[in-house]
Amino acid sequence: QVRLVESGGGSVQAGGSLRLSCAASGYTYSNYCMGWFRQSPGKEREGVADIGRISYTRYTDSVKGRFTISRDNAKNTLYLQMNSLEPEDTAMYYCAAARFCTVVFGMESGYNYWGEGTQVTVSS
Repeated sequence: QVRLVESGGGSVQAGGSLRLSCAASGYTYSNYCMGWFRQSPGKEREGVADIGRISYTRYTDSVKGRFTISRDNAKNTLYLQMNSLEPEDTAMYYCAAARFCTVVFGMESGYNYWGEGTQVTVSS
């Protein structure tokens, strides 16, 4: 059974940092590209960052220079280091796995598996 379990969310003040983790199981983690998405109330879910099978990364413009996506294939775990957090980063954050790494950035339909999400709240 495939499982993606996010953790590390919480409440922080603007300028603070959080590190999200996503523990994967039930499939061959290293064969999949991984992504982080987020959804704020009243908004559509958007792609935040993705990473190839080893290290190729992409980011949405609003988080470039502040967020870093990484993966540990030995631990089947995906990470999102979030620094200089802003109130606009407040959202539910989801990790997702894509079998084909040609997926267009932020295209939800390109992802096969999803986690349940972890809440990030940034106060001003």
